[in-house]
Amino acid sequence: MNVKVLENYEELSQLAASLIEQQVQEYPQSVLGLATGGTPLGAYKHVIRRYKQGNIDYSNVSSINLDEYVGLDKTHSQSYHLFMKEQLFDHINIREDQTYIPDGKTSSLYQECKRYEGIIDEIGPPDLQLLGIGENGHIGFNEPGTSFTSLTHIVNLELSTRQANARFFNSFDEVPKQAITMGIGSILKSKQIVLLASGERKAEAIKRLLEGPVDEQFPASALHDHKNVTLLVDQASYQLVEGK
Repeated sequence: MNVKVLENYEELSQLAASLIEQQVQEYPQSVLGLATGGTPLGAYKHVIRRYKQGNIDYSNVSSINLDEYVGLDKTHSQSYHLFMKEQLFDHINIREDQTYIPDGKTSSLYQECKRYEGIIDEIGPPDLQLLGIGENGHIGFNEPGTSFTSLTHIVNLELSTRQANARFFNSFDEVPKQAITMGIGSILKSKQIVLLASGERKAEAIKRLLEGPVDEQFPASALHDHKNVTLLVDQASYQLVEGK
């Protein structure tokens, strides 16, 4: 695992955006694996800013998102469909029909999981997969105990994950209890993985990732089994690592 320690979130976001741009410049037909949540927002803002400066063309790029809440319509204010449109897709020239996000409102969640894994294999796997890490080590919505060989599946969200996401909803009761997520095995298909972590709330997770065992009770530890992972951390999230 290639670890890069940046001074702060701004520097981390700039480097993440640069890695995305480098991938697309080297291979304009790239498949980007994208993440939601607060951590990648800075990277997306820099991608948008540089796109508007005429730096890069996304018209031939495809994207595959990690996950979506079960039960939320695509137009729901907290759906990841809307998140991606508002935070990235509407501001660059990526084609809408080349962006893929699971459908959490479908009548057959099992069939949706099979369909989505098929998309990953058909157009992917991602050339670059962007990831965040949860305080309990989850990647995507793969909670502790998820098999490292798991493919796209339905997950019951842990209380800690729902609590962490409650700030985006009007009340805790509105936070969905399930999600569709790419499995750990799905994520590990990616050719390159870029994991982002920022802030002292992630410090324990980063310490365990770098110093702890590879263990299904800590999903992000599966990344040690991948040959091309770059970890971008700021000083706050790296502060507990021994010998830093």
